[in-house]
Amino acid sequence: MSTLQAVNTSNNTNIDFLPLQGTDYVEFYVGNAKQAAHYYKTAFGFQSLGYSGPETGVKDRASYAIRQNKLTFVFTTPLRSGNAIADHIYKHGDGVKALALRVDDATSAWEETTKRGAKNFMSPVRHKDEQGEVVMSGIHTYGDTVHLFIERKNYQGAFMPGYKAWVSEYNPTSTGLLYVDHCVGNVGWNQMNKWVKFYEDVMGFRNILSFDDKDISTEYSALMSKVMSNGNGFVKFPINEPAEGKKKSQVEEYLDFYDGEGCQHVALATNNIVETVTALRNRGVEFLKVPTTYYNDLQSRVGKIDEDIEPLSELGILVDRDDEGYLLQIFSKPVEDRPTLFFEIIQRKGAKSFGKGNFKALFEAIEREQAERGNL
Repeated sequence: MSTLQAVNTSNNTNIDFLPLQGTDYVEFYVGNAKQAAHYYKTAFGFQSLGYSGPETGVKDRASYAIRQNKLTFVFTTPLRSGNAIADHIYKHGDGVKALALRVDDATSAWEETTKRGAKNFMSPVRHKDEQGEVVMSGIHTYGDTVHLFIERKNYQGAFMPGYKAWVSEYNPTSTGLLYVDHCVGNVGWNQMNKWVKFYEDVMGFRNILSFDDKDISTEYSALMSKVMSNGNGFVKFPINEPAEGKKKSQVEEYLDFYDGEGCQHVALATNNIVETVTALRNRGVEFLKVPTTYYNDLQSRVGKIDEDIEPLSELGILVDRDDEGYLLQIFSKPVEDRPTLFFEIIQRKGAKSFGKGNFKALFEAIEREQAERGNL
């Protein structure tokens, strides 16, 4: 039986009880939000958007919001110890706390998901200022990660109440990053199907692709993955769990160093991956490299592509094809000292898949990094 399964996503008999408009923002809990925001502006090409902290009436934390096209990141740091944010950072290091999803009705989103079994994180709350109001609510998902539902149809400000516009003289140029393509979660042994069921039952998602340890394995390690998508395909959450192998898999390494389940990587879309990766690399972002032999038979494997092979090889960009078209992708090294969170840069040319043909080359590259850290 083939383990790559495309599932029929038509569902005309049921009304979508959780209509999602896409990812509103990704919030990171970090040890120093000011420096983190500066890094992502410098390295990834974000612009200053908003600031929240003591100067805006928020006494326990500082948050910096930055934006590039439709991609918004928020970095939050606690101002004292002995609170949930500080505890999160002590346990996990810098990492993703909230995957915030844009909705038309945050109260309905919370009611529909909690009545289906979601654990409440934030009951619906209205934040108001002179620019209007934003309604927020939230539920727990794997590990300490949460989903926030953001309703901002009645808000005209830069980001949301509680933030003031962050005007900076330092605004590096964009690197061409557009929006969140997908976010991948790493969960523990035998937990993948539990969270697949959570997304199906609680949020109305569908399992659109499945990969087992025969699809995602090398000589040493393996993992399993299922891709969950909402009805319109705007929000996709692949869920990974470890599988038995000779040595420690990348998911096991993540779980060890993150000290639990969490968001492994965020995939960022671009319309020109060669230009974007060139800009990112020039600004200091480090990427995994595959052997140059990967490119020797690239066109025989994936067919004709628009791009020249030479710059793809020089940058280490991978290519894969499915029935809809092809995609180009590359993965950064972890962006903090713990080998946990990293980023994927992806350009889709029709393809709806996630690069199955690249798994072996990619995972061998990850294993080389693991071996250098002494964690394979």
